[in-house]
Amino acid sequence: MLDTLIDNFFNPVVALRYWPTILQGMVVTLELGSLVVVCGLATGLGLALLRALQFRPVSWLIIGFSDLFRTLPVLVTLILIYFALPFIGLELGGFLSSFLALTFTLAAFAEETFWAGILAIPKGQWEAARSTGLTYADTLLRVILPQTFRLVIPTLTNRTIAITKMTAIASVVSVEEILANATTAQGYSANTTPLTMAAIAYLIIFLPLVIFSRKLERRRTWSH
Repeated sequence: MLDTLIDNFFNPVVALRYWPTILQGMVVTLELGSLVVVCGLATGLGLALLRALQFRPVSWLIIGFSDLFRTLPVLVTLILIYFALPFIGLELGGFLSSFLALTFTLAAFAEETFWAGILAIPKGQWEAARSTGLTYADTLLRVILPQTFRLVIPTLTNRTIAITKMTAIASVVSVEEILANATTAQGYSANTTPLTMAAIAYLIIFLPLVIFSRKLERRRTWSH
């Protein structure tokens, strides 16, 4: 029984043959995940700052964007972008479609997280800053935003990890990331060892981020 388990999930011959394929998938996953994190967080922060300006039409548009992409499953968003947009003349590749679907989702959650952080700052902070002669924008950027970051970083880190792990859905649109390459290798080898290798690859990428997130959460708890 143990020999069968090892042969099917930890076959060294299969692992040696397909580790370059899994490594290539890791590179694609890292590229996609890094772009999503940078662009998603930056977009979410920008939207939260625009919403803080309290211009009602813009605020309603931002709320609609956030509610839409927090409601839709990422896979549904990806399918709509990749398969529906060609009908209106926009043909996007699998990588770009995956990037947009994940970035929109992360931006929606990040916007709500940043906005909640801004609202959590006591009103007296605003009033004290304005009384010194700072403009509304200066107060927001110099006084409120630094405090907001300290409040939301642990929560935002957890959410970011959860969404970037979804890079695996890119396999649905033929992006050669970890899962897609592992599935292909499994088919060629008639062995599930490539899937074990994929699981190890995901651990290598995301476990350090999870540990980092836990440390942030502990630091926040100790600071209170």
